[in-house]
Amino acid sequence: MLIDLTGKVALVTGSTQGIGAAIATGLAAAGARVAINGRSEESVAQAISQISADVENADLVAAPADVSTSAGVDALVENLPAVDILVNNLGIFEAVPALEIDDDEWRRFFEVNVLSAVRLIRTYLPGMVERSAGRVLNIASDSAVVIPEEMIHYGTSKTALLAVSRGFAKQAVGTGVTVNSVIAGPTHTGGVEDFVYQLVDRALPWDEAQREFMRRHRPQSLIQRLIEPDEIANLVVYLSSDFASATTGGAVRVDGGYVDSILP
Repeated sequence: MLIDLTGKVALVTGSTQGIGAAIATGLAAAGARVAINGRSEESVAQAISQISADVENADLVAAPADVSTSAGVDALVENLPAVDILVNNLGIFEAVPALEIDDDEWRRFFEVNVLSAVRLIRTYLPGMVERSAGRVLNIASDSAVVIPEEMIHYGTSKTALLAVSRGFAKQAVGTGVTVNSVIAGPTHTGGVEDFVYQLVDRALPWDEAQREFMRRHRPQSLIQRLIEPDEIANLVVYLSSDFASATTGGAVRVDGGYVDSILP
């Protein structure tokens, strides 16, 4: 299957590292012009340098902005008025006992993980509908379905993102624009390494720590390892393409079989 996204403009939020950087790299490799987003100009420049080294002739645009705020979205749109592919990847997570999560933390998680996506969909979806073409992809998590006891605020925010995706897919009904969620399973990123060491002995070497984490905290995984970011990116690139024209309103899983269900 040859996926060619030449001529398409993509925005990937939170794309300076981890899953976001992998998605941006995959889209660039498929020929899309990709806007790299992060909070600082420095982090965006570093990411562009790395992706350019990985993808020959990558067409990349710097899009520094804090999209968890209305002002940040407004600033981004000034430089990027229209996109064909919107990937809402920005998200935060943290292990906190449920009874210790205060109102401010609940609000912060919803601002970053939910409202950032809502603002950007509200901004870019009308143009997609007018052009009768476009893709919106919201990066969710297995935690949206299997709420983790150690971070219920994160899980709940990702559950809300599934509803956001389904609702906006209905808004785009019959237009050729698709809106989907991607349910990513436990994935190997720098942030997840820190998270793993919050839950297992910090003295363990990484390979042992990962195995212990999966055994104790993610035993449902059918692959019994963390997913690599490139594996998430592969699905996102496919869903961004014309090959996925009949897939919309869905929650598509790339979770290593973690969610114990035949449906999301």
